[in-house]
Amino acid sequence: MAKKSFLDFEQPIAELESKIEELRYVQSESAVDISQEIEQLSKKSLQLTKDIYTHLTPWQVTKIARHSERPYTLDYVREIFTHFVELHGDRHFSDDQSIVGGLARFNGQPCMVLGQQKGRDTKERTLRNFGMTRPEGYRKALRLMKLAEKFRLPVFTFVDTPGAFPGIDAEERSQSEAIGRNIYEMAQLEVPIISTIIGEGGSGGALAIAVADQVLMLQYAVYSVISPEGCASILWKTSERASDAAEALGITAHRLKALGLVDKIVSEPVGGAHRDPKQMAVFLKRALTDALRQVADYKPKELLEQRHARLNGFGRYTDTKADSRSGSGRAESHAG
Repeated sequence: MAKKSFLDFEQPIAELESKIEELRYVQSESAVDISQEIEQLSKKSLQLTKDIYTHLTPWQVTKIARHSERPYTLDYVREIFTHFVELHGDRHFSDDQSIVGGLARFNGQPCMVLGQQKGRDTKERTLRNFGMTRPEGYRKALRLMKLAEKFRLPVFTFVDTPGAFPGIDAEERSQSEAIGRNIYEMAQLEVPIISTIIGEGGSGGALAIAVADQVLMLQYAVYSVISPEGCASILWKTSERASDAAEALGITAHRLKALGLVDKIVSEPVGGAHRDPKQMAVFLKRALTDALRQVADYKPKELLEQRHARLNGFGRYTDTKADSRSGSGRAESHAG
């Protein structure tokens, strides 16, 4: 049995799980039947996990979203899609390994699937650049989406990045242009786009593959204009106040759903997606099926009208106009 990795706030759970493992070892090595004690402790551990996960802070949710055992794009591709054929390169510079994508079938229907991939061990994380995409990665993603449009295939994207790569080489190859181009082109793409935030959704690096007709977000994922550490460094000149920044940014799924920035929250198994990846894939497949069904029958013109209406509906503000003749002011509330 693989050893579980616990976060700092999960230590009470870790202690209980350790006791359970000890009892299981004792039972396997002796004739004493202690299965009832193991069952009782397992129930206690499950309830403790539910209690802890019911009262998570935004910073704790951020830690879950970054968990090293959390399922990545390729994990979901293996569980949810069939006949996946990976496509490589942007046809301009190189093949960015932080973005993976290709043709596949979803419930038997041909589609295009792509997303960010972080990597499991040191070697793969270096290869994938920790999920931080360079311009050629975004251009590869756009190439695949335009290919999907050519053959009238729905597009599924999976977002999991701390942000676009900020290196000098990325800037030299026009990082901001690549991100801006993707956002523009995705807004005009004449096929259904379903995007899912599966881990971290960091800034423009996430948005470059997340302009969609339906945006789903896993229960313990985060989505923000900047990382909590980056925000804290700017506001308070120290990353140690990241927890305060996470609270202020409103990066959790329920907060973003309330603001209308995501369309559906996909529930995770008790203890997070990394505790039961297969069950998480079942939940996500069900949500993706429902999301695609809602937009699959639209004609291109109707699809774009719905997408643009969705995008224009973001944000709320109050516009106060002073009437100089009456000396009074008029407040108008807008959602758009």
